[in-house]
Amino acid sequence: MSKELDGINQHLQELRKRIVRIVLVIGGISAFLLMVHAEPIQINQFTLYYPTLEPTHNMAAQITNHMRINLVPESVQLIQTAPGQAFFAQMYVAALVGIVVGMPVIIKELVGFIKPALKENEINVSRSISLPALGLFIAGCVFSYNFVIPYMLDFLYKYGEGAGLVTFLNVMEFVTFVLQFLLAFGFSFQLPLVMYAVSASGIVDADFWRKNIRYAIVIIVIFGAVITPDGTGVTMMFVAGPMIALYAAGMIIIERKDRKKLNT
Repeated sequence: MSKELDGINQHLQELRKRIVRIVLVIGGISAFLLMVHAEPIQINQFTLYYPTLEPTHNMAAQITNHMRINLVPESVQLIQTAPGQAFFAQMYVAALVGIVVGMPVIIKELVGFIKPALKENEINVSRSISLPALGLFIAGCVFSYNFVIPYMLDFLYKYGEGAGLVTFLNVMEFVTFVLQFLLAFGFSFQLPLVMYAVSASGIVDADFWRKNIRYAIVIIVIFGAVITPDGTGVTMMFVAGPMIALYAAGMIIIERKDRKKLNT
């Protein structure tokens, strides 16, 4: 019994160390974004940026302003209704950037923690998907930022414009809305990798995904309905559509890999 408790304590201590490292990385990046301003400089017709200490006009504020310019419809005014809302919005933005930039460390620490419990082939799988996981997370965020969020905000606020209303959008609600979809798409784009890892580890065979595609579509549609703010079904499909396509892509890749393995 004492050996089991010692083993559990060792695992908890190991987990705590790795979580502390992740928090320090995300916190350090976030603090940097909240303390410095990205100052542009022209060098040979190229615009480069260098950091200057300026907490009130920090990089998180610059990113928030970029989001306002690119995502908020022209007829909507972004406002803050209480002291400190803009600051907390910038903290959220800085934390998201910290998660994205620190993703290699996050993946490394998580894989390192579960590594002792993995078999050799599972360890190889976890190593091979680390870099693609980061790429797919960024791709999901970029796709959401450029195609999904602008359309959804424009679609949802057009009703107010049609009624002749002056529409105001609270900065905290705006940032929370945007970050919700960036994270949702960032993680949902991991779906093909999760499918590949599960199949490569031998937990399920290649036919599993095709046999259960109907259930997967139902789950994806429910997920899209849960995270979208309206009940029209239009915005829901902007979430569910790409995820269904990712599921199909993952299924095809796994089946081709399985056939290739059988032929060799």
